[in-house]
Amino acid sequence: MEAVYAVCVGLLTSAGIFLCLRGRTFPVVLGLTMLSYAVNLFLFSSGRLKLDGAAILGTSYTYADPLPQALVLTAIVIGFAMTAFVVILAMRARADLGNDHVDGRLPPQPETKTRRKKDQA
Repeated sequence: MEAVYAVCVGLLTSAGIFLCLRGRTFPVVLGLTMLSYAVNLFLFSSGRLKLDGAAILGTSYTYADPLPQALVLTAIVIGFAMTAFVVILAMRARADLGNDHVDGRLPPQPETKTRRKKDQA
């Protein structure tokens, strides 16, 4: 169980980093969201995974740590607000610049044979 959990956190982290390094804004937003999910899972696992662990004292013999649950709940709210802010920022940049590249410039286009023939004529 712990190995599957760790692999899932690792995959979310690596996919988030890969998407954050893309040149367009929408994959960057998705990458930041995936990274926040990975951090939430990591915080949740810091309280040790327990089956049938109660969060309320006196209801079970084993207890779950409520602090990681509170941290994850807070991180979800903050992550949602930051994702909404980044999406609005990306939409504003798209409207002002006319493209959705992260740096605001279009990448250089490679020359094709038809362009060279038109330039020579």
